[in-house]
Amino acid sequence: MDPYLQVLALALLPAFGNFAGGAVAELVKTSRRTLSRALHVAAGIVVAVVAIELMPEALEGAAPWLVVLGFCLGGAAFILLDWGIEHFGGGEDASGPWMVYAAVFIDLFSDGLMIGVGSVVSFSLALVLAIGQVTADIPEGFATIANFRDKGVKRSTRLLLSASFVIATLLGASIGYWLLRDQSESLKLTALAFTAGLLILAAIEEMLGEAHEAAEDTRYTAAFFIGGFALFTLVASYFEA
Repeated sequence: MDPYLQVLALALLPAFGNFAGGAVAELVKTSRRTLSRALHVAAGIVVAVVAIELMPEALEGAAPWLVVLGFCLGGAAFILLDWGIEHFGGGEDASGPWMVYAAVFIDLFSDGLMIGVGSVVSFSLALVLAIGQVTADIPEGFATIANFRDKGVKRSTRLLLSASFVIATLLGASIGYWLLRDQSESLKLTALAFTAGLLILAAIEEMLGEAHEAAEDTRYTAAFFIGGFALFTLVASYFEA
């Protein structure tokens, strides 16, 4: 089997996990409190992706100033993206769900990117990265579609949006395989730091913001954020081991 096709097949695994979570959100009745908790879990997972996978990997092999530059540029890109969606998408209230969608899209893109770059090292590494993302992507898919459902977006559009996450992983895997595989290690790791900058603002500003708007916080709500962080940490550590 062609190595590139193998990479694309692996990249479909995280997208499948995300779609499965979205399907669950379509099948079960979700309250605003459930939506808030799901968004807290998703935010915890995204922060864990940055803290456990992206930044340590980047700092291990690239100059710190280059990693910090990539991280800051990623944050600036997110701010620009947020402004564009809010400015052209109907205001702050309308942009909220779309920024959550953008955050998950970027996360899945980073999954594909890591799989594509990892495949250059070995197929087994790419396989570990792909499988390790599946479990973590299920709550993200659930939170995204439940959020759109809460905002009154029609079902056919929600299903199309859920399916569109496949584009993110395939695009990330293709860029990692074709464009970054022959580049310097510093450039690859700067790209990971750039992705981390995008993701950390998406989790804190948008996912948690939407979660707090969906339902009033209770004393237990923060536990779901910790749970999401712990879930990804366990999954990533288990498969890396």
